[in-house]
Amino acid sequence: MNTRTMLVSLTATATLMSVAACAAPEQENDTTTESGVDAAAATSTEDFGGLDELVQAAQDEGELNVIALPPDWANYGEVISTFEEKYGIEVNSAQPDAASQDEINAANELAGTDRAPDVFDLGQSVALANTDMFAPYQVETWDDIPDEFKDPDGAWVNDYGGYMSIGYDSAVVPEVTSLSDLLKPEFKGKVALNGDPTQAGAAFSGVMMAAIANGGSADDIAPGVDFFTELKEAGNFLTVDPDSTTIEQGTTPVVIDWDYLGAAAAANVDTWKTVVPEEAVVAGYYFQAINADAPHPAAARLWQEFLYSDEGQNLWLEGGARPVRGDAMAEAGTIDAELWGALPEVSGDPVVPTDDQTVTAGEYLAANWSKAIR
Repeated sequence: MNTRTMLVSLTATATLMSVAACAAPEQENDTTTESGVDAAAATSTEDFGGLDELVQAAQDEGELNVIALPPDWANYGEVISTFEEKYGIEVNSAQPDAASQDEINAANELAGTDRAPDVFDLGQSVALANTDMFAPYQVETWDDIPDEFKDPDGAWVNDYGGYMSIGYDSAVVPEVTSLSDLLKPEFKGKVALNGDPTQAGAAFSGVMMAAIANGGSADDIAPGVDFFTELKEAGNFLTVDPDSTTIEQGTTPVVIDWDYLGAAAAANVDTWKTVVPEEAVVAGYYFQAINADAPHPAAARLWQEFLYSDEGQNLWLEGGARPVRGDAMAEAGTIDAELWGALPEVSGDPVVPTDDQTVTAGEYLAANWSKAIR
């Protein structure tokens, strides 16, 4: 469990500019396969002549660079190892604890080198603010993905999602049923938010959840900031970025984060429970994209094919996340029915902020968050 970026603040924008100014010198990268296909320009397996030809081109490259994919985040550890074993391609996993904005920064800094990220897994606003860096590609299961979860040209595709939740060690704190419980004296020095909401997708959605629980909405995140101000003043808010280690050591006994990360925590802490507050149900998906400057463009495209295959989608499901093709796979009978049926039930009407709402909320957070929790 760690920070994944969703929002681009003014600070992040300035960082991008400074990184670009000192970026590594770009190099010419020959992306032509042995069969004469320009892998970097391919928009589907048809451009390679079929999936088998894509596999061969990717195996000729022999490597794939990924970034910001923690092994215990949506089962990415098994996703990576399965891909490696299936295709004999080495996956170089850089900065697993990094945020989504770090992915973009790294792509800019390493542009033109063989160390640049081949693919991205990003929060909403970071993805939408950087679409000029993405290579359009449509996987073979494209038609199974609902239109609202993909760019029509294939620049990005939603991959897996979940619900914002409160995870807690029931051996340390009382039962949690709502956000207001976290203001009680029993939670003094015990409540952590997964990251900085001006940069982290999980944290952003945590503040949005608090806003909705306190009279706000997807159009008004201010009550969420006010809630965390109150939490800080009560001495209950921990300025610690939680992860699996802090949870297992008891440093962060209460964590506001995605529900599938709560499921991962429960695998190692028997007394860990996760609740999606009925009064504030916030849902969200992450965005998958190919770096247009990918040093291994064929492997990047094969990675996408794998992630959106039945096998890849079920691996995310195994990690407690909701794969974007889940409904189509359930109808076709290719979903892991036991895991699909075991997903936590969520009551209430889910709130999924639109792109415009996310940008507006991000601007408010950029201007007010640091003042609220300092």
